[in-house]
Amino acid sequence: MKQFSASRRIFSVLAVAMLSGAPMLSMAQNATKFNDYGWPEGADEKVSAKSVAWLKEKGWWPLQIAFQPPWSGQNTINLVMDKKGLLAKRGIESKLQAFPSGPAINEVIISGRFQFGNGGNFPFTSLIDKNIPVKTIAVINTNLMHAVLVPLDSKIKSFKDFKGSNPPATIGIVTGSSAEFYIQAAAKANGVEIGKDIILKNMPPGEQMAMPKGIDAVVPWDPTPTIMSKERKNARIISDSYPYNIYEGTFYVRQEVIDNAPDVVQAFTDAIAEATLWIRKNPDAAVDVMQEDPNLKNYSKEILRQQISAYNLLYKPNYIYPIPVFWGRANEPIYTWLYENKRIQNKLTGIDFARAVDTRFMDKTFEKLGWATITRPPFLPANWSAPMDKTPYPTYMNPLNTTKPQAFPEKGDLTRDWSFDGKVYKK
Repeated sequence: MKQFSASRRIFSVLAVAMLSGAPMLSMAQNATKFNDYGWPEGADEKVSAKSVAWLKEKGWWPLQIAFQPPWSGQNTINLVMDKKGLLAKRGIESKLQAFPSGPAINEVIISGRFQFGNGGNFPFTSLIDKNIPVKTIAVINTNLMHAVLVPLDSKIKSFKDFKGSNPPATIGIVTGSSAEFYIQAAAKANGVEIGKDIILKNMPPGEQMAMPKGIDAVVPWDPTPTIMSKERKNARIISDSYPYNIYEGTFYVRQEVIDNAPDVVQAFTDAIAEATLWIRKNPDAAVDVMQEDPNLKNYSKEILRQQISAYNLLYKPNYIYPIPVFWGRANEPIYTWLYENKRIQNKLTGIDFARAVDTRFMDKTFEKLGWATITRPPFLPANWSAPMDKTPYPTYMNPLNTTKPQAFPEKGDLTRDWSFDGKVYKK
């Protein structure tokens, strides 16, 4: 407990420094006209010829973006940015490349072949531990459901039922992913011993979806659990991740781009926010955009639309703000477990995550929109104050317990008037 108390004190100092020391980035106050999905007209700043020349000299043109098609919410934003030309109109040539999981993306980011990437909390920790020069510029997904699924005829009804399995239950999982931390946390909370009661077998999401013979359970993340349980009906969910991990996935960039072409990073951040708003106004059209991707063309429209509702529309759109202090705290249990199990070399804390976040770009994006920055994610109840090192967590808003989207904007969300879908919202 002393370690966490000390960490909180340091976080308080860090939070004050961030709030008081960072200069505000300004734009002309007359940018008050918005298009039908809420993006300010005239705010599409083109990147400079100098930045493009530097990127070409590095061999980083077109820019390479790594994303994961089988990862809900994140996939929609990336595909809309790409297919709707939100980067191109800002003067950026880019190539969006699909990868099956975070660990696979880490490999190309570490090599320097890709400059922008999308990663969950677990893989991003590995980048921090290896001192890879990357910075988070946006939260691209929150509260992604990870779930334990078993065959329909399995005797397992809850996670506790794995205790005493003889022989040990074999569970398919992507090792090195956020699913692995979830299973570790759930096992600890339920008295299940890994290596004795359950055996983890590395298995990509595509194989997990088939619920192969000889496997007692799988631990995928959405949309796979929803497809399996609701559409294919080849498995049932016996546990979900929400009590054990408050999850975030982020969009990050190599530090060299920030240092030498900051206008490019700003263009990406603006495009992420614009894509978020476009999806909010055009969710059905977003389904069509997703089905253009070869990795998603066989996913039903019903599943894709449901996943957009759960991960792109459920929360206030300001969830994309990369809150350094809160998300650092949320990730500390992952850091502690990884270090204690010798999976990372350095004893990281939430401060290390905070240092790997650069909010300046989203600060400017929010200023363009007239949105107030936030210090806690919108899905937490106002009275939610649970210690992050104690699981299971009290209930908070997530796609399993909530279907009605949060209202936006509400009091305190705006710094000036903003309009969306033809309606003007007053500060």
